[in-house]
Amino acid sequence: MDRISKAIRTQIERTGEKEHASPLFLTSSFCFDDAEEMRAAFADENDNNIYSRFSNPNVQEFVDKMCILEGAEAGYATSSGMSAVFASFMSVLKAGDHLLCCKAIFGSTHTVITKYLPKYGIEYTYVPADKPEEWEKAIRPNTKMIFLETPTNPGLDIIDLEIAGKLSKKHGLILNVDNCFATPIAQLPIKYGVDLVTHSATKWIDGQGRVLGGIVLGRKDLIKDIYLFCRSTGPALSPFNAWILSKSLDTLEVRMERHASNAYFLADHLKGHEKISRLKYPFLDTHPQYAIAKKQMINGGGIICFELKGGLDAGRRFLDNLEMLSLTANLGDTRSIASHPASTTHAKLSEAERQEVNITPGLIRISAGLEKKEDILSDILSALKKV
Repeated sequence: MDRISKAIRTQIERTGEKEHASPLFLTSSFCFDDAEEMRAAFADENDNNIYSRFSNPNVQEFVDKMCILEGAEAGYATSSGMSAVFASFMSVLKAGDHLLCCKAIFGSTHTVITKYLPKYGIEYTYVPADKPEEWEKAIRPNTKMIFLETPTNPGLDIIDLEIAGKLSKKHGLILNVDNCFATPIAQLPIKYGVDLVTHSATKWIDGQGRVLGGIVLGRKDLIKDIYLFCRSTGPALSPFNAWILSKSLDTLEVRMERHASNAYFLADHLKGHEKISRLKYPFLDTHPQYAIAKKQMINGGGIICFELKGGLDAGRRFLDNLEMLSLTANLGDTRSIASHPASTTHAKLSEAERQEVNITPGLIRISAGLEKKEDILSDILSALKKV
């Protein structure tokens, strides 16, 4: 059975009510028939649910579906994408370890790496996302993990996962990849030797801007460490959110096909626009890493980005003149979204840090929704006329 079909058909065991859709297990704890069964559960001698901070049927169904889609041995779901990223660091890294990371990453991930990891004695080095020849030079004797985003947020740099996988195996490093922008529909990092895959399920996986969630997937031994860390520290995914996300996965492939189709249409029609100095979309042949994107991605994803001539003021005027597109701190919704990274998601970076990863003052990120592609384009073109 194809992985998409298998994920759709995967659900928790039916109750005596013979329901077709999975029921919602809104409970903080679970009961036992006797003292011995309870003892065995706490001793990890059986798989019984104990407490929803540890496990819950709805959460497990979501994890099982994601493992099928990503081709992962195991997974653990968390309350948000950032709690998944943080858990993937803190459960594996310790004081004295070194993290190698691509420069172009989400703003909150940058904050965790630069502000909080050093407090725990964990060192880091940033390397250019588009220059893998420089990564090996940055590896130290105490390097333990490589962390990458591809495509990167928001600049859409594409990192060659085959090169990254071979490098990590050569040096015995854990390769950790944020697959949020591509989703397992467009990209399967594990087949390139990636050890951990992280997601903000809040984005394309939910797909309707309703709930928060995150997940880490990959090697069973590493996921066990992540589970033990999260079981004690508490970033548990709620049963309700897991129920929503699990149902969302049933439509992920068809949604991503439409998102990607709309994004390509927008990129193709906006390239060369007189108000735009630079535009990027992974499946446009003008993208610097187009060949890599075509090699490792099934489609180009639902995000495009472009640089407006006129910088910061032009960016603000563009957003203020949009009528249909939403201005909100999210992406991956059914509704198209426009954002200005320099003043929002990456505002905590210094000007120099933003310039290093090409987050320029006039950069605009568009999350292509499911509306008619002509309507999305019309709103963007109308706003551009007023810039």
